[in-house]
Amino acid sequence: MTTRKYHRAVGGRKNASAQVHIFPNGKGDITVNGKPLAKYFPYFEFQQIVISPLEQVGQLDKVDVSVKVAGGGTRGQAEATRHGIALALTALNENFRRALRKIGYMTRDPRKKERKKPGLKRARRAPQWQKR
Repeated sequence: MTTRKYHRAVGGRKNASAQVHIFPNGKGDITVNGKPLAKYFPYFEFQQIVISPLEQVGQLDKVDVSVKVAGGGTRGQAEATRHGIALALTALNENFRRALRKIGYMTRDPRKKERKKPGLKRARRAPQWQKR
């Protein structure tokens, strides 16, 4: 059995976490949790989110990508995968960092759901005030 050299990175978004392995000298295969990209993310919008860093640096058909993603919702998983792919691409070639940082793929989005506070209906929604 031969092992292929790869570059690894972990991406995150909200409660989703993606472990990404990029294999150089590939032919553009992307697998997410053992399934092809189109099977795991059936919506075109999510597929575009995942492949956008590869398109940005021109590596879409030059590398193979394997992703393990867990937690969160579908969009959070897609954006965590995008973040992980961007980080792994910079491990592959440091020259990609500038282009990926410029469009915001290198920064983890820190926004999370705010917790519910006591006395409120939701995180900030207060009970309706009644004058009489």
